[in-house]
Amino acid sequence: MLGNRSVVDAVLEDYRTAPISEREKALFAFIEKMNRQSSRLRKEDIEEVITAGWSEEAMYDAITVCALFNFYNIWIDATGVSDMTAAAYADSGKRLAAFGYAPSDTPAR
Repeated sequence: MLGNRSVVDAVLEDYRTAPISEREKALFAFIEKMNRQSSRLRKEDIEEVITAGWSEEAMYDAITVCALFNFYNIWIDATGVSDMTAAAYADSGKRLAAFGYAPSDTPAR
């Protein structure tokens, strides 16, 4: 999906009909259930995603990222911190795709 804005837009509109693999759709379905019905997640939900080709480590990462974004969104709403503009998110995404989270010249501590 990286580098293909039309695919990203299609996923954001409806991942079920987006031009992505069944493997990716399985992960998005799990994340959707996690966001909307986390108290109803079952072991079978995770097994479906692993059967679709995702590792337990990838599942852990997806769950962690989803939970952190939920936390950040609630924190932002509660504290009144203003959101970034769409252009700022796009610039941030380009920067992260090119350089990651830490610049390569950052000295180790």
